Amino acid sequence: MVRTRQGSPCTIVIKLGTSSIVHEKTHQPLLSILSSIVETVVNLRSEGHKVVLVSSGAIGVGLQRMNLPSRPKSVSGKQALAAIGQGRLIALWDDLFGHLGQPIGQVLLTRGDISDRTRYLNAVNTLQELLSMGVVPIVNENDTVSVSEIKFGDNDTLSAITSSMIHADYLFLLTDVDGLYTANPRKDPSAKQIETVTSISAIRSQVSTSTLGSSLGTGGMETKIIAAEIATGAGVNTIITSSKRPENIFSIIEYYNALKSTSPVDEDPSNANPSISLPRPPHTVFVPSSMPMRDLKSWTSHTLHPSGSVVIDSGAHRVLSKRESGGRLLPAGVLGVIGAFASGQAVRIVVRKPINGSVVEVASAQSTRPNSPTLFSAPLSRSGSSGDLTKDGTTDETNIEIPEFKDEDVVEVGRGLANYNFAQILKVKGLNSSFLPQMLGYADSEYVVENITIRLPP
Repeated sequence: MVRTRQGSPCTIVIKLGTSSIVHEKTHQPLLSILSSIVETVVNLRSEGHKVVLVSSGAIGVGLQRMNLPSRPKSVSGKQALAAIGQGRLIALWDDLFGHLGQPIGQVLLTRGDISDRTRYLNAVNTLQELLSMGVVPIVNENDTVSVSEIKFGDNDTLSAITSSMIHADYLFLLTDVDGLYTANPRKDPSAKQIETVTSISAIRSQVSTSTLGSSLGTGGMETKIIAAEIATGAGVNTIITSSKRPENIFSIIEYYNALKSTSPVDEDPSNANPSISLPRPPHTVFVPSSMPMRDLKSWTSHTLHPSGSVVIDSGAHRVLSKRESGGRLLPAGVLGVIGAFASGQAVRIVVRKPINGSVVEVASAQSTRPNSPTLFSAPLSRSGSSGDLTKDGTTDETNIEIPEFKDEDVVEVGRGLANYNFAQILKVKGLNSSFLPQMLGYADSEYVVENITIRLPP
């Protein structure tokens, strides 16, 4: 076993997919791979690292137990097989780790479990306590109760969210290839491995992610790119490498430790120092963000299921895209809402789709009552998300009505937490925040949505 060069202990999340746990056709456990994973984890622990294992495979093990040829199509069928397989899967892990004296703990999550901030923090505290006790948490999605509305989607996403929750240093996505390629290397001999990814958006145009993974799994390379986007946004080094040689995790950590020791100022893995004598193990690294999201924003963006949408204008979108905005939306920047949501729930932040290359914003009528706020169906076009939009006038009180926004009319650019419910936001859209007490009878905050993370820039 390769030993890492002495360095600071790391917190490491290792994700293992179904195709690396059970045979695709016979559904028998792949004991050689599982044993190698266990040895790797135990040796990482012996060097002071904290390790979390995200393990798929419950449905695959259930198939083998019930002697079924393929995954059922019904949700209830999959949930039943997950119930059958999960106990056998954790027993298998416990047996393998038990031979080396390593205690493990089972952690089953759904997105619903961590959609509430208190429950989320409880999950974080449980994981941290297990790690401090020297236990290896084995995390899986609770497929027995998950439905589409509360599913993470796949364990690649779950592993990324887990790494964000515990502020991991590394996320290793172990798969049946040793990195990200421009095409499927098993089908295209001209496919080239991409060693370093510094921009998720740029890499999507360079690679083919059409592969769907095995017949047992739900992932593929696309889900790994999505996971890398989540993890790197939280400041986690994300690695794709082969599950057939998990001992390479040692070499990869040692390689980047050497990079840091020879170039303490510039630790960007894309700037490899040619003086390093260590060979580069086969893998793809996704470079973490230099300004990672703080915990609350990461939680809002990736663990919550949005309950509705707030439509903002282009000026508000520009302002919110700047880090100094603080991720807070004033009512002046709101055009409307889609769906019903309560205060404190997560919402999508959306903008209108361009019409003939530009966004059209509708002007509004004025109120008849002097010194009162204009009641807008949509705000006047403006360059920012704030400003006093009140007018004095003597026209009638009829507001200009525009059609309701629909999902097909907008594109999501980010997510945030609503400070007011959908009806209240409709009342104050387009207004200066000073009118919130007058319109709502109270004002807990001058911002209608906070903790906004913009993922699609203007």
